[in-house]
Amino acid sequence: MMTKVLVLAEAKNGKMRNVSFEVLTVAARIAKGDEVTACVFGSDAERYCQELAKYGAQKVFIVDHEELNNYSPDGYKQALLNVIDEVKPKVVLTGHTSIGKDIFPRVAARLNAAVISDCIEVEAGEEIVFTRPIYSGKAFQKKVVTDGLIMATIRPNNIQAIENQAISETINLLVEIKDLRTVVKEVVKKASGKVDLSEAKVIVSGGRGVKSSEGFKPLQELAGVLGGAVGASRAACDAEYCDYSLQIGQTGKVVTPDLYIACGISGAIQHLAGMSSSQVIVAINKDPEANIFQIADYGIVGDLFEVLPLLTEEFKKIIAEKQAITN
Repeated sequence: MMTKVLVLAEAKNGKMRNVSFEVLTVAARIAKGDEVTACVFGSDAERYCQELAKYGAQKVFIVDHEELNNYSPDGYKQALLNVIDEVKPKVVLTGHTSIGKDIFPRVAARLNAAVISDCIEVEAGEEIVFTRPIYSGKAFQKKVVTDGLIMATIRPNNIQAIENQAISETINLLVEIKDLRTVVKEVVKKASGKVDLSEAKVIVSGGRGVKSSEGFKPLQELAGVLGGAVGASRAACDAEYCDYSLQIGQTGKVVTPDLYIACGISGAIQHLAGMSSSQVIVAINKDPEANIFQIADYGIVGDLFEVLPLLTEEFKKIIAEKQAITN
């Protein structure tokens, strides 16, 4: 059965987030030949239409409004409700990002719709089956919505984005954004990382074992060599070694990189909930009994300040050799 699907695409720092392409891949799987529509908000939103079409968006609705250049709960809710009313989809999807987690419950409450959050897999047979982790990732739950509009958020880095070039129609939807209770004047960025933590393929993460904010420098160097991002446990954030924007875990960000290097992290269950789905986990810790070794694919018992510089140099050599072969 064909199903019309709408995707709320999300841009950040002038670039479309990769999770939006992953969500479009899921949308094509659900639609089964029916229409896949995307929507994107902001005064410069038209620039993203070709990219969205490349991943299967057959129509792109643009709500061109300066009040939507920065995320506003009221503004985004008004815009998305208008797009849903215009498209009349059966399923609405977006990434499980800070915006997706905030806006979808608001819109669903208005439309009396079901919301399934943090989905890691979607099967589209006679019914659409959404799989999501529960109990800090210890078990998985399958959800089916039998009636009404379905809304779901998709966890980043879990589903491979597949190019599916479509002939796209761009539609400018005029929406009056009014009665905003909050207006975002400026966004102040604390995190200085070049790679988005939730979408990074490589993450080098530090815990209380880094001992200080200076202790994060070896982690930043290794992450820079690997083109990755730096993360942290809650213990490191609570100790003020780094900003809470880097926190990974049950009360922080949930990440699923190809490679996760845990440095000086004991492996509290709250932290494991945020990174245990990583493809490959490398743990570096002086304590051979640290809980992190229970889930690690590779473990190094040693002082991270001795191990990390050695790893960084070895990775530099490997990368240089590959580049020499390529050239």
